Amino acid sequence: QVQLQESGPGLVKPSQTLSLTCTVSGGSITTAYWYWSWIRQPPGKGLEWIGHIAASGSTYYSPSLKSRTSISRDTSKNQFTLQLSSVTPEDTAVYYCARFILPGLPYDYWGQGTQVTVSS
Repeated sequence: QVQLQESGPGLVKPSQTLSLTCTVSGGSITTAYWYWSWIRQPPGKGLEWIGHIAASGSTYYSPSLKSRTSISRDTSKNQFTLQLSSVTPEDTAVYYCARFILPGLPYDYWGQGTQVTVSS
């Protein structure tokens, strides 16, 4: 059973960088054909894909967020990390990490989500 757990600060000031970590248990993030995503849901809105990192380490980002987003990983800790720079209040959302197997297939494992508020 794969489990994902998000961690990071719940409050970030405008213009700063949001940094969240997803710790994975029950499976290695380097397992072939597994992809590890960051997704968010702003208040009152739908889910928004931010980006993902493949088992190979390749990264893919949403075009609308690409200029501010970086996803990396620490294979020794079985973790992957989201960094979103120059945040504004519009980046306030519940942030989730999730896994899918092969593009086109649905997410099969999700973290519980973590609320991040951007405010001074």
